Amino acid sequence: KIEEAVKRVSQSKKELAAKVVSLQQPAVDAMAAGIARDTAGRLMDAAGQALGGVPADKREALAKQVQADVKAFYDDIVIRLHDSGVKNAPLVLGPMLEEKFTEDELKQIAAWLESPAAKKFQQLGGEMQSQMSRKLVEDTKPAVEPKLKTLEQTLQKRFAQFAPAGAASAPGPAAS
Repeated sequence: KIEEAVKRVSQSKKELAAKVVSLQQPAVDAMAAGIARDTAGRLMDAAGQALGGVPADKREALAKQVQADVKAFYDDIVIRLHDSGVKNAPLVLGPMLEEKFTEDELKQIAAWLESPAAKKFQQLGGEMQSQMSRKLVEDTKPAVEPKLKTLEQTLQKRFAQFAPAGAASAPGPAAS
């Protein structure tokens, strides 16, 4: 009888952990989108630097092609990352939740995640993050910009020694 009770608790705990994982799927999706966005952003930054070496009369058309290519890449990987999140969240997060939380704690977490307040808070998450990011950039820009310019100059000097004669000597300024 004790073994049956332990099995019931264990199964109940597994089900609660699975429910919490399911309720966290929007956060996993946001993480996947962020990874895709960051990757595409790095590609665009690198392409932007490379565009500096393209003749001015060809730069705009090439930039549009590059943007379309990167967008297609983003559209593909965001779906792949989402699908991976759906597949892997239960495998990664479920066991962690089962190990770190009691059954009662999982009930409380599930109740919170299902509450209107939690849903409203999660909906506001992107806006809060965006506004906080803007404030961080705004607040640190006076200190960071001179350091960025110094780094760019240092990198230009380092790359200049490897540039063929008459070619652009270094990457362009970093995107901010």
